[in-house]
Amino acid sequence: MNRATLLPLTPAALLLPIIFLVASEATATETTVVTEGQYVMADGDTLAMAEDKVLQRAQRKAVEEAGIYLESTFHDYESVRNGKSTQVSALEIRTLAAAITKTDVLESRRSFEHGRPVFTIRIRAVVNVDHLQEAVRRWRSEEQLAAHFRQLQKENAELKAQLREAQTPPSGVRTLAIDPPGRTGSQGQARHLLETALHSYNLRQKIDLTSQAAALDPQFVDPLIVRGQTYLKMASLAFSNKSLPSEYSEYIDCARMDFDRALILDARNPWALLGQGDVHTWLNQPEVAENAYTQALEIDPFFDIARQRLIRVTTSQARKLVSTKQWGPAMTTLNRMLNSSASESWIPSQKEAYLLRGELHQRLNQSAQAIDDLSVVIDIDPTHVQALMMRGQLYQEQQHGQLAKEDFEQACILGAPTACEQLP
Repeated sequence: MNRATLLPLTPAALLLPIIFLVASEATATETTVVTEGQYVMADGDTLAMAEDKVLQRAQRKAVEEAGIYLESTFHDYESVRNGKSTQVSALEIRTLAAAITKTDVLESRRSFEHGRPVFTIRIRAVVNVDHLQEAVRRWRSEEQLAAHFRQLQKENAELKAQLREAQTPPSGVRTLAIDPPGRTGSQGQARHLLETALHSYNLRQKIDLTSQAAALDPQFVDPLIVRGQTYLKMASLAFSNKSLPSEYSEYIDCARMDFDRALILDARNPWALLGQGDVHTWLNQPEVAENAYTQALEIDPFFDIARQRLIRVTTSQARKLVSTKQWGPAMTTLNRMLNSSASESWIPSQKEAYLLRGELHQRLNQSAQAIDDLSVVIDIDPTHVQALMMRGQLYQEQQHGQLAKEDFEQACILGAPTACEQLP
C-alpha cells in the first residue's frame, strides 16, 4: 500500500501566503452555493477518508465560488508519494470549517475510471464570510502570540546567561579564548551544505550533505534533524513499496540516533522532540511518542505539526485499546487529548477522536456525554451518517422523539436504509 509521508520542508515552519481570489459580487455576510467536487481514491485511502476528501474539495470550491477574497497564512509541508512531491496546507481544513456554516449533500455517487474509484459529490453550502475572516484573524493573533512567546524565551535565555556570568567569581588570571583557525568558515560551510540539502529532492544526496554539515560543525543541531527526518522518509518509502521490516529498520535506527544526539545538544528543541516522537511511532511505542509530542507542544504551544502528530497517535492508540475492550484506558487516553487547552480551531481535526469517545460513552451507558461528543462530530460534519445514527438512537432511548426523528431523517436522506426504517 502506498503511503504519503508528511515531512516539514525546513526545520522551521515555512510560511507561504495563500490567496483565495474569485470574482466577488455578493455583499451579504452569508451566501448559499451549490457546487460539485470530485476525488480519485488513492491507494492509502479508506472509504471514509475518500468521502471526507471529496466533501472537503466541494466545500473549498464553494468557498471560492462564494466570492471570498482573503489573504491568509498557512504552514506548508512536503508530501511525497511514489517519488513525486506535493504540498499540502495544514490549516486549510480548519479554515474551510470556519467558513461553511451548513452543508447539505444533494447527490453522492461513485464510479470507476482506469480501475480507480472516483467519488463525486454535489452539495449546497452556506458560506459565512465573517466567520472565515474571524478564523484567519484569530489564527494571526495566535501567530503573534507565538512570536512573542519565542521572543520572551530568547530574552529569558540571554538574561540567564548574563546572570550566570555575573555570578561566576572572577579568577586571578583572565584568559582569552580564541576559536581554532577555520572554525567560523566551517560553520558557514555547514550552513551552506544544510541549505543545499533542504532544496534537494534526492534523499541520498540529502543524507550526504547533512552528514558533511554535521561533521563540519558537531554542535549544529539542524543537520541532525534534517538527516533524521530524511531517514524516516526513506523508511516510509520502503514501507510503501512493501519491503520487509528488516530492509528499513536500519533507517529508523539511524533516525533515532540523530534525534537523540540532537536532544543531547539541545534538550528543548521542538523539532528534535518531534522527530523522536516520529521514531517511536514507527517503533509502535505510542505512549513514548505521545510524550515526545507533548513536550514539543509545551515548548512551543503553536507547533502545529506536533499537534497533528499528537492527535493522530493518540486517536490510533485509543482505537487499539477499544478493539481489545480496554474501555477505561481508552477513555483516559482520549480525555488526555480532548480535554487539553488546545485552540478550538483544532476541533475539526479531532473529529475521529470525538466520535470514538462518543462510542465509549455509549458503551459505558453515559448517554449525556455521548450525545455531547456526537454533537461535536455532527457540527464538524453534518453528513456524518454514523454519528447521526448513534445520536438518534440515544435520543430514542431517552424518549426525545422529535430529536431522534430529525437525526434519522437526515441519515435517511444521506442514504442510510436503517435510518429510514426508524421513521414512522
